[in-house]
Amino acid sequence: MQDSITFIDGGVTAPVGFTASGYHCGIKAGREKNDTALVYSEKLCNAAGVFTSNRVKAESVKYTQKVIAKGKAQAAIVNVGYANACTGEEGAAVAKKMAECTAKELGITPDTVIVCSTGIIGQQVPVEKIVSNISNLKAGLSKEGHKEARIGIMTTDTQYKECAVTFEIGGKKVTMGTMCKGSGMIHINMGTMLGFITTDCAISSKMLDKALHESILSTYNCVSVDGDTSTNDTLTILANGMAGNKEIKSTGKDFDTFCAALNAMNKIMAMKIAADGEGASRLVECTVTGAKSVEIGRGLAKEIIRSNLVKAAMFGKDANCGRILCAMGYSGFEFNPEKTCVYFSSKPELKRYFEVPSDGKVDVNGVESIEVVHNGVGLSFDEDKAEKILSGEAIEIYVTLEDGKATAQAWGCDLTYDYVKINGDYRS
Repeated sequence: MQDSITFIDGGVTAPVGFTASGYHCGIKAGREKNDTALVYSEKLCNAAGVFTSNRVKAESVKYTQKVIAKGKAQAAIVNVGYANACTGEEGAAVAKKMAECTAKELGITPDTVIVCSTGIIGQQVPVEKIVSNISNLKAGLSKEGHKEARIGIMTTDTQYKECAVTFEIGGKKVTMGTMCKGSGMIHINMGTMLGFITTDCAISSKMLDKALHESILSTYNCVSVDGDTSTNDTLTILANGMAGNKEIKSTGKDFDTFCAALNAMNKIMAMKIAADGEGASRLVECTVTGAKSVEIGRGLAKEIIRSNLVKAAMFGKDANCGRILCAMGYSGFEFNPEKTCVYFSSKPELKRYFEVPSDGKVDVNGVESIEVVHNGVGLSFDEDKAEKILSGEAIEIYVTLEDGKATAQAWGCDLTYDYVKINGDYRS
């Protein structure tokens, strides 16, 4: 299926009918780059979304949930600097005002505008700065505007994150694009950080919702940077149908093709987020094979990469296999410790994580690797070789079980001194 998926440039503006822009509104003192982004479709879209599992939700999340519940949207307005969370009635009014000023400028209705905010929690968004610059955001809308928009959603991110793919459905070329931000307050089983997916595919809101919820299980929901789930996590998808394919209204070949493209793109974005975790010096991928089920394999992999002790060991280039087995043991997922083997391997180039994903099959023979646990027993191994392997910019913890045939993956990063520095003065 992936052979028919082509990765292209363009992010959220790659699909037909979508434009975007970014602008510096001066929302937070000290920021000089774009702090606001706008995404727009020339046609009303079918829409779906996934949101934070945190009980405390930003006012922007509450507003957007109401928009998505109707299954239609046409634009997204995003600000950084202030999260509009724990802001009460005033914050709710701010989210509404952001939607209203955007809608008025674009000539659409407020209930079709997705509103997202990110940044400091508990302080009000200076919404008038957005209102006074909304005309500039509209003026900047273009196919090249994804370059400005992708910057306008970044907070502690050190690099922008975007991707786009083309594929074929019913003889029609279909395009899908995305951009997201995420570096800290990232933890398993949220929707995502802030993510925006656009497509010109004709597909119903119901099937969009099904595809998105299925896709996040093996992509965004398998990422953990620091164990904190944000109040603002939002992932939305807009489909304007301008590719001209027959609308997807049920499961079948066309839906499977759409899902394959969505999964390929979301997996890359999940890896980009993990690699760019706050203060991170290396991406950590955990692959579990031979699990009794995908759910068990995924649960074990997640528990390993979310462990702070494992993260700290990866930062220290310490092949501490005990921390891997310990995390698996308290995970609550079934496996046979006496038939468990653990390897560390080095990925020579991080580049592979930003290209077409693999088919899920892992070949440890293709990279430098070292076995540290065999059938549940720690091995004596070459410590210098292990340190060399764990010095790479991307490393893999590879766990083999003998409980079944399922394979699953999760992604995280190491835990560094810089993470504490970044979050020790985040409000400054």
